[in-house]
Order: sequence, then C-alpha cells, then structure tokens
Amino acid sequence: MAPIAQETDHALILSSRVNGTPVFDRAGNRLGHVDDLSIDKVSGRVLYAIMSFGGFLGIGERFHPVPWGLLDYAPGHGGFVVPLDRNILKDAPNYDAVELRNLGGPSFRSYSDIIFGYYGAPPW
Repeated sequence: MAPIAQETDHALILSSRVNGTPVFDRAGNRLGHVDDLSIDKVSGRVLYAIMSFGGFLGIGERFHPVPWGLLDYAPGHGGFVVPLDRNILKDAPNYDAVELRNLGGPSFRSYSDIIFGYYGAPPW
C-alpha cells in the first residue's frame, strides 16, 4: 500500500480540514479562522469562506462571508492569506448564526451583491 499523501502534497482538501484553518493578513497577522464554507448547490463552486473573528466562546461572534477567490493558501503560514486587514473586516458585511443561514435563501441575490460589492470581488 502506498503511503498517504500529506495535505501539502496535493491540490484537493476536504472541507472538514478547511474549517478552523487560520486566516492571516499579508503582514502575517492572524485575523481569525474559516468557520465554514458556502457552496453553490448547482455549480458546486465555493462562493464564500465563512470567516469568524471576534466574540468570546461563541458569544457575540459575527461571521464574515469572504469571497473564496480572495483567499490564498500559504503553506508557510499553515493557513490562508487575504488582501484584507482587520479594519476592512470590521466594517465588512457580517451576520450572526441565524442570519447566516438565510444567505442562501430567497434574498440570496441581494446578499451576494452586498458581499461581493463590498470586497470589489467579481461574483462567482
């Protein structure tokens, strides 16, 4: 039996391994972590990394959907690097756990326009 490849040896990763992965700004400051992924059911594409920062033990925690295309995996950091800083995220669209569940609902287009528009990222 061949040895199991290490995570850095291949291009694919399980979503369960993405959850909890740290997110850093370009200066190497830790901003938070990936809490979840938002995946389009039809295309199968990841739209957002649901980033968590702030709160204490889940109290007051806000979730920031960050367009997936803004995250670059940086093996040296053991996490993702984004072209954002804490001030940009502080003012970014964010949601509590209940609001987050509505992101893919009937108001999906308006949420999507707000999120992609804020970051200036192309949708999809």
